[in-house]
Amino acid sequence: MKIIVSGGGTGGHIYPALTLIRTLEKKVSRLEVLYVGTHAGLEADIIPKEGIPFETVDLQGFKRSFSPENFLRAARAVKGVGRAMGIVRRFRPDVVIGTGGYVCGPVLMAAALLGIPSLIQEQNVIPGITNKILSRFVDRIATGYQEANAHFPAAKVMFTGNPIRAEVLEPRQEGDYEAFGLMPGRKTILVSGGSRGARSINRAMVNVLKHYAGRRDVQFLHATGRGEYEDIMNRIRAAGVDLEAACNLQVVPYLYNMPQAMSIADIAVFRAGATGLAELTAKGIPAILIPYPYAAENHQEYNARAVERAGAAKVILNKDISPELLIENIDSLLADKSALRKMSAASKLLGRPLAADAIAEMIVELARGGR
Repeated sequence: MKIIVSGGGTGGHIYPALTLIRTLEKKVSRLEVLYVGTHAGLEADIIPKEGIPFETVDLQGFKRSFSPENFLRAARAVKGVGRAMGIVRRFRPDVVIGTGGYVCGPVLMAAALLGIPSLIQEQNVIPGITNKILSRFVDRIATGYQEANAHFPAAKVMFTGNPIRAEVLEPRQEGDYEAFGLMPGRKTILVSGGSRGARSINRAMVNVLKHYAGRRDVQFLHATGRGEYEDIMNRIRAAGVDLEAACNLQVVPYLYNMPQAMSIADIAVFRAGATGLAELTAKGIPAILIPYPYAAENHQEYNARAVERAGAAKVILNKDISPELLIENIDSLLADKSALRKMSAASKLLGRPLAADAIAEMIVELARGGR
């Protein structure tokens, strides 16, 4: 079986794609994969390191406000469809799969024009404009949230949940705490603003870390994002926090093994990207969610509210974030073990650990002609 997979821009589009590829490798005896992204996206760094053949389409997303630059980007988009047509014709896939990001547009459109079966995986409660348009042309749509089904043609859509890395489901191992310089037996707070970090969360966390420094009952693992790390470390030092002396605070630029970090987390302070939420709920980790306010269609707040309604998270809007509010929410969860257990159980009920298998079966069915 031959497939083209396209998804790019952020880890939230790339890691689900990688999960689907790895799941299909276990189900299909001979799988040939080509990944199509952009040269400027995170995928250009991640995919070649995974040993997956990689080609690029040169285009950019449109600005949301009126801008003359959009005319240039429209020209690139048209050229991108032509480039994608050439890639698809040359590779001759059995199925084309899109996991999000504007690069999916020309690749999936090329598949539709050439009559090749295709599937999009929509991760959010509110779909982006690219997937709304593509839904008219693709054969199948797999959604990460039940609420997203209403936005797509009923005959094509199936609620599967979002695919998560197999490593996320691995149980906690001896040595996981030590791998991050942390101690077993303490409540562990995992803080991350996503692969690129989140300035508002990072800056609020400076005084949160100061508040909890030296505590023996709680510890923090805070990933700032590479671009934010030096600034936040300077702010932490300026606040008078000695991270080495505190012993319960670990601040890192990036977590290369997020599944291992999740295995020790009792509470997560996160943005509300679909992939992160899928992994948190698969592990049953209660969360304090701060949705990114500039996400397309405000989809992160819709994602966060869906988890909050299920009783698995507390939501703080980005405009309201402050050290005091974060401390208040963390303290309330630490103080009420019963509430924390209930949130964990609610989170697990939301989790869809077999989502990747369900989507892989849809892809195999399409390859066999089952549109």
